[in-house]
Amino acid sequence: MAAAAAPLDRFLKAAGALGDRLGPLLVQLPPSLPYDARRAGTFFKVLRARFAGPVVCEARHASWFDDEADVALQSFKIARVAADPAVVPAAGRPGGWRGLVYRRLHGAPRMYYSAYSPAALKAMAQDIKRKKPTADYWCMFDNTASGAAAENALDLARLMARQLPGTLPGGPR
Repeated sequence: MAAAAAPLDRFLKAAGALGDRLGPLLVQLPPSLPYDARRAGTFFKVLRARFAGPVVCEARHASWFDDEADVALQSFKIARVAADPAVVPAAGRPGGWRGLVYRRLHGAPRMYYSAYSPAALKAMAQDIKRKKPTADYWCMFDNTASGAAAENALDLARLMARQLPGTLPGGPR
């Protein structure tokens, strides 16, 4: 993983230009990459030696959703993305470090196209309300192909403004 150090340094330098606007770093893994304790541990050690801020991992191979991988992520203070649609049931739930919840919502039933229903958004708002006191909460809509992401985000922001007034200064994240 020493080969990752130089590209990681370049990325972190560029991302650092965002200053206090920088949110969590997303480590997005390909569906073909199974969990390997040695490889993951080495990479996360390299990452953590360079970056102390919030990090989330979007794993997309089923082997990342067991206790061993979850404990490893916790040890590096890295949250696991809760994704919709989920590749396995556990992928739809947050994992890893519990101090951060990060949802990536790709649209359902048609990935990247479908808008989320008012009922689904209300359930998300209720989940945020339950977890917000104990975790930083981020919600990314990636259902952009038909333009649904912006509308879903605004609808969720309105719901959150009613449920948690004054707690989301920049809107839902």
